[in-house]
Amino acid sequence: MLKKSFLAVLILFVFTLTACSNKEEKISDDDREKVIEDGTVGFEMMGGNVEKAENVPAADEKAILASFEEYIAALNAEEIDRYMKTISKNPKGFKYDEEKTYATEVFDQFDIKRDVENVTIAKYEPEEAQVFANMKMHSLQLETNVEHESAGRQVTVFVKEDDDWKVTSVFYIGDDSQSSTGN
Repeated sequence: MLKKSFLAVLILFVFTLTACSNKEEKISDDDREKVIEDGTVGFEMMGGNVEKAENVPAADEKAILASFEEYIAALNAEEIDRYMKTISKNPKGFKYDEEKTYATEVFDQFDIKRDVENVTIAKYEPEEAQVFANMKMHSLQLETNVEHESAGRQVTVFVKEDDDWKVTSVFYIGDDSQSSTGN
């Protein structure tokens, strides 16, 4: 039972990074700083308040936030085709076809619901936007009936593709103080 519980937590952690990478990699402080400097994530995720980008045109703001809402709704509904419509066909950090296979497997093994708060467009360029959100995840591993709660901060990076905003990568930092596993 302990192995299955551990597996549930591990899979949940990895799924949290869905649309980011299907590989679990440790990143050094220097590498993290380089990612931030290179603009992959245009602000520090560890601080307190995240400021709203001031240069977002109203129409793009509405479209980006609607795309983020649909991304979360599709994940919560566990509808693979709907979810894949929110993902870029040419994502950074993961492969589209592998993401579909991986997400299908997770949808089959878990019931996961995400609650988001403080959704903010933190960085904007005409072809790319970064959406910050505080996220709480509630999951149930279907086979073992093990429940897990976790919370963290997520940046979802969108790119403009065929006049729609699509997810190209996701960065997530969990908050261990708000995580728990139980039966």
